[in-house]
Amino acid sequence: ECTGCHSMHTSPAATFLLVGSDQSSTCLSCHEHAGDTGPSSYHISTAPADMPAGVAPLQRTPGGDFGWLKKNYTMTVRGTTTTEDGATHGHNIVAADKGYIADPTNVTAPGGTFTSANLACNSCHDPHGKFRRLSDGTIAQSGAPIISSGSYNNSATPAAGQAVGVYRLLGGRGFSNTRTAGVNFSVDPPTAVAPSTYNQTEVTNQVKVAYGKGMSDWCANCHTNMHTNSGRLVHPVGQNIGSTIAGNYNSYVKSGDLTGVQTSSYLSLVPYEENSTDYTALKAAALNNAPTYAGPASNSQVSCISCHRAHASGWPEMTRWNNEGEFITNNGLWPGTDTTPTVPQFARGRLGAETAAAYYDRPATQFATFQRSLCNKCHAKD
Repeated sequence: ECTGCHSMHTSPAATFLLVGSDQSSTCLSCHEHAGDTGPSSYHISTAPADMPAGVAPLQRTPGGDFGWLKKNYTMTVRGTTTTEDGATHGHNIVAADKGYIADPTNVTAPGGTFTSANLACNSCHDPHGKFRRLSDGTIAQSGAPIISSGSYNNSATPAAGQAVGVYRLLGGRGFSNTRTAGVNFSVDPPTAVAPSTYNQTEVTNQVKVAYGKGMSDWCANCHTNMHTNSGRLVHPVGQNIGSTIAGNYNSYVKSGDLTGVQTSSYLSLVPYEENSTDYTALKAAALNNAPTYAGPASNSQVSCISCHRAHASGWPEMTRWNNEGEFITNNGLWPGTDTTPTVPQFARGRLGAETAAAYYDRPATQFATFQRSLCNKCHAKD
């Protein structure tokens, strides 16, 4: 209800009668919960008291836990001591009440002109949820009433004269507020479906979000030049991966092991787009209750979220796995300052349990004894 976010008479905010001092603090008044002991419901941020030194953020949502932004790690590699700033771990939302501050390095969004000091939850998400998917698939800001969320595998299918919300309340064409200044939203939200229970450890069962189509184009609303050949684009997105890459993905099990099959090859650390807008099929594909699912076809597509988490991750540049060392496992273990042998460039100042948390608690034994980068899930160069 409106009063979940707004206070009519005692608002601490300078504007908008918010219950927090700013927009993101207001969002986190629900989406962060002090006292969590593990992944919990719709929480996407771990309170500082719940992640003291040596303890990783607790949430395991597909988008990641913003708490990683507060985790700085210091390491000495080949005699040089460096610090991995937590700010490199994700989108640095500004939420004063929760201790989140603007990105200290990137004044503007990489590949774009959006001012980092303006970044808030409502820079991407429409808090009022006006964007809707009509029964014919059209995205609109008005018209048929929204009957339910459209984000989940158990969401209603809108009949004629009805609508459901777009994926994750993301902003679409023409989206504008005080936290989107300077951004021209020219692309509608992507087609995607998540399982209704999505915030969970993956120690045994994987969470599969069925990304359908359009995620990378949507990211380009802010990161424009990351998606043009004249800008900083190196890795293609929004293109069919073809039979060779699909074959690599489906056969790749771990470094040196290409015995996999498509029916069980999916890895949530390297998701992809189905290249589909068929919500019936996407709902069937969005699951959270099995260790393995089927992998891509030749017309599947790589997207930004194939390598990055949308909110934050345990690694620099918000990648889903560690790209800063030769191996992501070492001697069959998740690297850490407390594991033997300790290799600083693999441990990167973390305890082994923190490394495991960044991989959503899955056992290191799922990978090779010396597992190389998960770029190899598609490229099979190891």
